[in-house]
Amino acid sequence: MKPLSAPSTLPAPEFPVSGVDSPQHLSKRKLNDSGEALSAERSEIKSFQTAERAAKPKTRKGLSVFWSTFITIFLAELGDKTQVTTLLMSAESHSPWLVFAGAGTALVATSLVGVLLGQWLAKRLSPKTLETSAGVSMLLISVLLLWDVLR
Repeated sequence: MKPLSAPSTLPAPEFPVSGVDSPQHLSKRKLNDSGEALSAERSEIKSFQTAERAAKPKTRKGLSVFWSTFITIFLAELGDKTQVTTLLMSAESHSPWLVFAGAGTALVATSLVGVLLGQWLAKRLSPKTLETSAGVSMLLISVLLLWDVLR
């Protein structure tokens, strides 16, 4: 920023953006302030830039979450008994598009239940507690399945 030589008598306009002044506003207000206000103004500009960066959508992270979810669920469902059932229903009914619509709607609905339940649990439990609970649940299911096979 270039130094200012004389203070202006014009009032500083107000341009609030999400509770933080814009850099243009801060530059104009600097005309009214003494030279001591420069460091405070720079600090305000930095806080504005930080708030602006924080307000930007995290597209990259969102895409990463989307693709990791898609690939995980897609691979888990390939060859799953649900897919085999869908295959058999399509072969028996000779209405593949109706079976596709019904199966797709059912998968979306079950995913919605999982997402809503996960969101509800995330508000009440810590991530570590959720991970531990999921791990214990998987171990319990594995032991029960193994017990069922060995009996």
